[in-house]
Amino acid sequence: MAIDIALYRRQVRVSDYPDVRLSAIDIFPDHPNKTIVFLHGYGGQARQWQYQLWQFSNANRVIAIDLRGHGRSDKPEGQYSMSVIQRDLKTALDVLGVKDEFVLVGHSFGGAIATEFSVDHPEQVERLILIGTAGEFNLNPLYRFLLRLPKRIIHALGPFTRKWLSAPPHVMHAWYHNNIKLWSGWSIFRSLKVPTLIIHGHQDRVFAKPLFEEVVRAIPNADEINVGASGHLVMLERREAVNRAIQRSLDETSGSWRDKGPTSIDSSRDALMIERPWLSQYDEGIPYTIAVPRVPVHYLLRSAATRFPRQTSLIFEGNRISYRQLAHEVNRFGKALLSLGIKKGDRVMLLLPNLPQMVIGYFGILEAAAVAVFTLPTTDVPALTDQIHNTGIKAIVTLERFIPVIQEVRDGLNQRGSDALEHIIITGAGDYLTVSKRLGLKISDQLGANEQITNLDTTVHKFSQLLADQDRSPMDIDVSLEDLAVIQFTGGTTAAPKGVMLSHRNLVANALQTRHWMPNAVEGKERFLCVIPFSHSYGLTTGLNVPVSLGATLIVKPRFEKLDILKTIKRYRPTIFPGVPNMYVAIKDYPGVRKFGVDSIKACISGSAPLPVEVQEAFEKLTRGRLVEGYGLTEAGPVTHANPLEG
Repeated sequence: MAIDIALYRRQVRVSDYPDVRLSAIDIFPDHPNKTIVFLHGYGGQARQWQYQLWQFSNANRVIAIDLRGHGRSDKPEGQYSMSVIQRDLKTALDVLGVKDEFVLVGHSFGGAIATEFSVDHPEQVERLILIGTAGEFNLNPLYRFLLRLPKRIIHALGPFTRKWLSAPPHVMHAWYHNNIKLWSGWSIFRSLKVPTLIIHGHQDRVFAKPLFEEVVRAIPNADEINVGASGHLVMLERREAVNRAIQRSLDETSGSWRDKGPTSIDSSRDALMIERPWLSQYDEGIPYTIAVPRVPVHYLLRSAATRFPRQTSLIFEGNRISYRQLAHEVNRFGKALLSLGIKKGDRVMLLLPNLPQMVIGYFGILEAAAVAVFTLPTTDVPALTDQIHNTGIKAIVTLERFIPVIQEVRDGLNQRGSDALEHIIITGAGDYLTVSKRLGLKISDQLGANEQITNLDTTVHKFSQLLADQDRSPMDIDVSLEDLAVIQFTGGTTAAPKGVMLSHRNLVANALQTRHWMPNAVEGKERFLCVIPFSHSYGLTTGLNVPVSLGATLIVKPRFEKLDILKTIKRYRPTIFPGVPNMYVAIKDYPGVRKFGVDSIKACISGSAPLPVEVQEAFEKLTRGRLVEGYGLTEAGPVTHANPLEG
């Protein structure tokens, strides 16, 4: 499965005066074999290396940098000379903590930058790989004409170049006139002391053919690989051939890879298999380890909303909410909490079943840098009072029908002299229903709830009104990976539930570990049936964090009712169904179950209780999908074990 490289972006300050930051993709697994740094060319961006980042990040630290003026890096006015670019690169690597030798890979003019860096810092570069790099960069007459135009005309061309260039016209102009057209690499190539590999395709027509062919002859002892039919963007057009060439170069320790026997990676993999024999049972496509991105949990949603803005994020009783709409609601709720005085680290409790408000509340709390505290809606008053008192809850988000419970809790807190529960935020199950279903709600229930609201003397707020008063722009509150993100109550081995404290790193790591256990899941295409309570750690990870990380659609159900669930399956055709054994038993035993189209379900991970093999076999025969057992505990975030889906 392709990893979401957007989660691994970092901002790296390379200059204080003026303040200039580069955007770097940095994927850093535990105990990497090597560090590989990728540099794009003129008008390119770091994402052009996506196939190489996916391929090599399992075993290596991989870094791809948006150079100054390109991609998501800052784009100041300036000369963009080679000396400035070299200083940026050296500073960025220092800030990223790259201290040992690394492999440096450059495409097109990125190869020129990599070459000069390798000549100046041979002690840092273990190996140099140049892809589609020429000795001189003479643009064709049309491009040269455009770059000679006055700057005001160049700026006006900006909207027309955004789709195919990753740098604005003023940057392209400065890079060309102060850098590219002045560069001649022949003498610099002859000064190289590091092992070098040249990769190119024979259909590259961006620059004159001799300017490519002479490079390998100018570099002492360079190896050359022609990957055949490919244009200039070799690493995109012939990605598998390029990846094979890079891997062979990585495996090489001395001499040419053509003269070597079994590669070093094979032997290291064999050693790892002996140390961890269970790895041989992993399904194809599952990495042995993953790099945990240095981002907080709510960045999973930010990334999904960026990649799949129009994709349906939530389906709730017929109402659809896109990822863009969900992100806007989350931003509004986060700002609403700030307006109530909620500060970083404050606890906000969610006393809700699976509803859109639960998803919005969870990510909104995290956006506000607060801590989301989960408890089951079935929690009794004494236990709920203890939980709110012991965790110092500042605000609670709950349904109108729970107001009598909250009133009792509030009385209990007053008797203890507790200052918890400064704000009560109430919502109704119908707030995110379609208009027709909302009209079907019992009017008497709504009136009764409103009367109870007016009798409370604590600060009470309507969820919908709070959101309406805020704008939808994102917030920028600094959150550390080690900051507390969630408290979830679990009985564990004792009768009295205890609050388990989970950091952002805990939850992000477990969500991506679980996501990668389903290598055939397709980003932006899956539909998760989410009936396991989000307030339970298993439901939070497998029913909320994992599907959001995939950009999947969450079919949200507040309770498990057999016929209702089967009708939901028939209508929305879920592809992945995390659940518990009793749910699978109820579905397989329902009369006429096949008519509900349960064969849309292709993968299920069962948790929270042992899964009888008879249930597994019967359910798989019914759906033709895979049902496997998992194990976990809240303290671990929670998933720790799962059987292979295909093994």
